[in-house]
Amino acid sequence: MTTSRRLADRKIEKFQKNITKRGSVPETTAKKGNGYPVGPVVLGFFIFVVIGSSLFQIIRTATSGGMA
Repeated sequence: MTTSRRLADRKIEKFQKNITKRGSVPETTAKKGNGYPVGPVVLGFFIFVVIGSSLFQIIRTATSGGMA
């Protein structure tokens, strides 16, 4: 067997081993979608600010007669 043929056989064998490993991602690196990107306190504060601001605006508009 010539040297180039041996090198080619090694490369083919390495490539064949790599094919069998494709798609097998370890469990730790895979993203899990069961967590929230923000905490419940931050979410509650955001909702409080948005709803409170809109209620304040509605009350202010109602008391001023609708003219800003």
